[in-house]
Amino acid sequence: MTETGLRQIQHWFDHPEVQSRLGGRSWIHTQLRLTREPAGTAFRGAVVLRCHAWIGLDQAGTPAAFLCGDVYDRWVRYHGEGPDGPLLTEADPRRAMGLAYLVDPDRWRHGHGRAVIEAALAHPATRDVETFFCGIDADNHASRNCAESAGFTLTDPEPDHEEMLYYRRAGSQRWSAG
Repeated sequence: MTETGLRQIQHWFDHPEVQSRLGGRSWIHTQLRLTREPAGTAFRGAVVLRCHAWIGLDQAGTPAAFLCGDVYDRWVRYHGEGPDGPLLTEADPRRAMGLAYLVDPDRWRHGHGRAVIEAALAHPATRDVETFFCGIDADNHASRNCAESAGFTLTDPEPDHEEMLYYRRAGSQRWSAG
């Protein structure tokens, strides 16, 4: 993802549904900035190792979807802030990546979301990721269906304090026998 790519897709964030889920155009600018941050930042009880952002193109080379995510040293379930700091439950000690994705609103329900998720999971930059997570608004049935179609499974049927449900999929590790 580059500044040029950002300019090509930022109008997607003018759609009312996108604004209600992710926010306006400032959200995508924040994601691009995060890709430039140094590693080692703590976020909700995990250490951010790196951040990725990609634009998925259709066969004609036109932007169709966006996906971004942080790679963490582990995955923890965040329960908000308590008097002594973050309230956490460690859910998975393996290297994890939290994903967020958006499809061009004019192209919803055509498989672009699943395609960009599958491409990110197969990308060489995620080869070391052992487990992937998506946090999805509990009432966002289209996104939940998309994650499930890409092989993600619901980790807990109860939404968290932000009304998010979490979906998990194992990474495609290339383990060698021996």
